[in-house]
Order: sequence, then structure tokens, then C-alpha cells
Amino acid sequence: MDRTVADPMIGRLIDGRYRVGPRIARGGMATVYQATDLRLDRTCALKVMHAGLGDDDDFASRFVHEAQSAAKLSHPHVVGVFDQGDDAGTLFLAMEYIPGHTLRDLIRQASPMPPARALVLLDPILSALAAAHAAGMIHRDVKPENVLLADDGRIKVADFGLARAVSAQTRHTATRGVLIGTVSYLSPELVIDGRADARSDVYAAGVLLYEMLTGRKPHEGDSPIQVAYKHVHEDVPPPSRTVTGIPAYVDALVARATARDRDLRPTDAGVFLHQVRRVRTALDHGVTHDPDLTADLTPTSTVRVEDDPSTGSGHRPSTGPGHRIDYLGERTPTIVEPHAAASVAGHGSTSGHRQMNDETAFIEANPPPNSRSNGQSSSGSGNRPEPVARRSRRGPILLVVVLLLAAAAGIAGWYFGMGRYTATPGVINLSQGQARDRVQADGLGFVVGGREFSETVAAGSVIRTSPAAGSNITKDGAVTVVVSKGAERYYLPALRGMTGDEARDALETVRLDLGDSTGRFHPSMAEGMVLASTPESGTELKPGATVDLVVSKGPEPIRVPDLAGERAERAEAALARRGFEVDVTTENSDEVPESYVVSQSPASGTLFRGETVTLTVSEGPVMVEVPSVAGVGVDEATQRMTDAGFAVRTEASQVYVGLEYVVETDPAQGSMAPAGSLITLFLV
Repeated sequence: MDRTVADPMIGRLIDGRYRVGPRIARGGMATVYQATDLRLDRTCALKVMHAGLGDDDDFASRFVHEAQSAAKLSHPHVVGVFDQGDDAGTLFLAMEYIPGHTLRDLIRQASPMPPARALVLLDPILSALAAAHAAGMIHRDVKPENVLLADDGRIKVADFGLARAVSAQTRHTATRGVLIGTVSYLSPELVIDGRADARSDVYAAGVLLYEMLTGRKPHEGDSPIQVAYKHVHEDVPPPSRTVTGIPAYVDALVARATARDRDLRPTDAGVFLHQVRRVRTALDHGVTHDPDLTADLTPTSTVRVEDDPSTGSGHRPSTGPGHRIDYLGERTPTIVEPHAAASVAGHGSTSGHRQMNDETAFIEANPPPNSRSNGQSSSGSGNRPEPVARRSRRGPILLVVVLLLAAAAGIAGWYFGMGRYTATPGVINLSQGQARDRVQADGLGFVVGGREFSETVAAGSVIRTSPAAGSNITKDGAVTVVVSKGAERYYLPALRGMTGDEARDALETVRLDLGDSTGRFHPSMAEGMVLASTPESGTELKPGATVDLVVSKGPEPIRVPDLAGERAERAEAALARRGFEVDVTTENSDEVPESYVVSQSPASGTLFRGETVTLTVSEGPVMVEVPSVAGVGVDEATQRMTDAGFAVRTEASQVYVGLEYVVETDPAQGSMAPAGSLITLFLV
């Protein structure tokens, strides 16, 4: 059965304005249809809430509020909201219609994706979310189905209908405590207590990135509860564990965005977008290993041991694997792995575990009374008291010496081990002056090791350091920094008048690429010469940007019209309009009337603007004076007319008496007549 035909909404007129068309998608709360806005005569997407939701006044008011908020969000990568309404209990949204497919379709077809392609797709998604976060809104349902890929290449984020204004008091879910969202993309805090902020969207975007890189979701299970449990209790695995060839800094980017502790994630999509673009820059430059970038992106946290009020003993909060902990009183961060902690708790401490568990180490150093020796065992006769050993003065002295030597060894070991080191301060993105002050404040030297272009770090600020931030460095050491020259940009040179090869060479000099060339006729530029460029000369461009050219095809050939038989003045005007020069000659013509074109040269074909067309214009036939033959006999008169080039005929006059003499002619004798014309002789 065709469900589309059976859908009662199809064909319905909503709000007297929207004619519902075919169904596009269906979700848990609403169905989306293609519709026609009859008022504006345009296609739109109509999101219709499922029946019954409109009866809930609280939901309806929240829906209206969220629709109004979404409509205020104007961004090129956000699906626009045009209208909202309630048609007899049917709540609806009218939105921008995006023909194409979803990111889910692309993931099915093209994943695993290369990291560069995945980040190109993620960039506009984060741009849209960043705009929402800047406006005080969160999406709450970031997933591939809500990312639309238009046929013309546009990428749009849809369905901000679940968004709500962010505030410090946002501690509940969108629908009276019911968790809203798609379980595969829910952040741990949403699962635990329903609290959402911009970092929840960042988590979902990180899951999106993982899915594009690997073709699978990070947490899977037989039920939504199992998946939600994994979000809370398991870290998102590194994509490189599933797909080989992914750089460590891409793994770190995914780990940062999907950290279970939201304090370790980027604070909002704008910060995440900045990190994504740093990684894209590294990928674009073919970098496969960047320890500094990996260290900057790897999520780490610092927590202090606090006294447990119930026992008075030190208490360490639990952390996930890989989280760095700085215990109170310890200079060296240690990493607690789950299996190590379990070993300490279940089997007591060994020397290899002491740094991980201070309490176990304390027990070893101070064994309980029942674990100490009861003294030397008796020997010999059981009732004979054991002789008391004589005190020796050498004992205390040796003890002091041993303690002093142990202290000296400990101090020396501490100094040569960790005591002479300090941590390299983090100065990335600080200006050179700020970085110098920060480094020198720690007693370290400051060296500028070079300057490089950077798309993400402002000119004059630090791109990276050696050693990397947080690495050990001797207290008298120096930190070498690389300072940004800003984004690499080149001015497009003036290319007009160059040949195509010259233009290509000029573009290669400034690291720009030649794009398409379009031909255009030009009256004075020779064929093959550059007429213009897009963008215009002087524009500042990124390396590798494409420049399109307009190249001369030379003068335009113009068809020559056939104007023979036209009036001369009209023919001259027609040729002048086409850009031709006109040369006029004249000749007598018995067939062509005076002032009309007898012929032209060339008579057809094409010429270039400014070339000459010659017109031959008729001056009419040659005129001859009619001879005087009055009183002359008919034979002689006939001969004279014939000699003058006329044809002759005779006719009796009104007074004809048979004498056969000429009394008059027609045309009259002495007048001008065309040569060869007929002369009538009237006889008496």
C-alpha cells in the first residue's frame, strides 16, 4: 500500500495558505512534508506536529516560543523558519525547503571518510551551531538526519525546534523531565540529569565526526538503555582503533569533543570550530604527526586530593582512563588506569603501585600491630629468660648516618629526576609579548624560532612551542616559539594584456591556480590576450585559490547584409550600425532607379568592425537630347532619331493630309530622354 497516498495530510490546505504535498520525513514528534505557500507561490517544508501534541497547552506554548527563537536565527548554514501556526489544533512550522539528501545518506554511502573530507563537512555544521550558541540557543538533537546536504552543495542544519534558550537555571529536559534526543548522540550529562548546554551539542558533533571517520557509532547496544549507559561509563574510542591511517591529533580532537566530563570539552561550537580548523590546516599541509597539536587537543584535567570529612583521610575522586591527575603534595602527575586501581584495592600494594595509592603505601610503611614480629623466638630451655642485649652507642650514630645518606640520596634523586624540571607554560594563541612575559615569569628563556603562516592563529601570536605546553623543561631552559605571520594571502596581480601562458606564470608566482577561461570578442585586443579576471586584480587571496580569466577572441566577425535594391541612404545607415565603413560609388542604370543600390562589395559573408563595404548607387539611365526633326520628311527624321539612339514609331497627326512630313515629336524635340527610349513622330 502506498503510505504517501494514504496520509490524510497530503492535499490538505493548512492555515488557508499551505497546500500539503508529498511526505519528506517522519520523526518521533512530527512529520515533514513538501508544501506550496500559496500566498508567496514558493515551495517550503512544512513540519506538522503529531496529533494530540497540540492539545497540551504547555507544549504548545513552548513550541511557539522555540519556533520564534529559531526564526530569529539567521545563518547561511541553518534551515530558515518562515512561519508558525496552529490550524485547529494542528501545530506546524513552515521552513526553508532544501532539495537533496541528509548526512545519514552520505555516511551510508561514503564512510569511512578521509579526515580532511569529514572535517570539511563538519565545518558548516559547527558554524551553524556556533551561531546558535552565540545567540543563547542550543540544538539538543544534533544527528546526521538533521544535517541536510543540498543538491547545489549547501549544507544546512535543521530542526532547532528542540532548542531552548540557555540560562544558568537550565537543569531539566524539554518536555517535563522526558529525555528528548537521539540516544546515539546524547551527552552523558543529558542521560544522567537532563541538563544541557552548548557543550552537549559539542559532544553530539564529536560523535558525528567519529561516525564520519569510521562509518559506525561509537557506542552500540541491544537497547537504548545500553547505549545510554555506555555514554555515561565508557569513553568514545579513538577512530584510529577502527580505521588505520588517522593521525593522533585527529583522535585527540574526537576525544576532546566527546569527553565524558563536559568541563574538558570545548565550551561551545565556536571553540570546537577553531580546533577543527587547526586540524584541517595540519591535514591540508600533509602533517601526519604533530605532538604539539596532539598535546593541545588531548583532554586533561587537574584535581586535588581533598580530605574526606567522614574519615579525615585523603580522598581521590575517580576519573576515566587517560585523565591526568595532580595529587596534593605530588609534583609529578600520574595516570590512574582502571585495572591498576582495581589491583590496588583488591590485592594490596606493591612497590609498583605506591605512587598510585598513598593509603596502601602508608600501610606498608606502618604495618599494624598484628602484622609485626613478636620478637625473637625462644631457644634452648623454654624457661630460661632471654638475655637482654647490651645497648651500643654505635647504633644511634649509624641510624643517623643512614638517615642522612638516605635523605641526601633522596634529594639528589629528586633533583636529578624531577627537581630540576618545571612544566612548560602554555602560550599558544598569546601575542609574542604576552608569551615572553609568561615564559620569563617562570624563570625560563624565550626564543623566537621562526615565523610561519597560520589560518587559525592571528599574526604576531604563538602557533606552537618547543617543548610543548605541559612538557618537562629544565628550570634554566628556554622555550622556543614559532610566531604566526597571520593567514597566508597574496594579492592578485594585474593580468590584463597578458597571454594565457603569461597569466598562468604570474599566478604560479603568487601560489594561485588558473581556473576556467571564458572567451569574449574584443575590437582591439588580439585573440588570446587576457581581458579581465575573477576576482579582480588587487584582491587578497588564499594560496591555491582559483582565478578565472576572460580571454579575447579577437574582433567579432559581423555578417554583411545584402542591400542591393535598397535606397542608398537606408543601406548606408544599416552598414554603419554594424560598425562598417561605407564607400559609395555611382553609375547609370536602366534597370535600377536613381538613388537605389545597384550592387555592393562584398555582397555577403562576414567582416570585422571598421572594415569597408562599397555600395554602387544608381544615377538612373543615360539621358540623350531628342533631335529637332520638325518639317523633315519621315525617312530623314527616322534616321536622325535612330542615330541618336532612340527607337522610332510614326503616327498620323490630327491634320494628316498624306504629305509624310513630321510636325512634332513625343517626347518633344530638344528635351532629354533616356537613351534607347521610344520617340513618336507625328506626320502631316
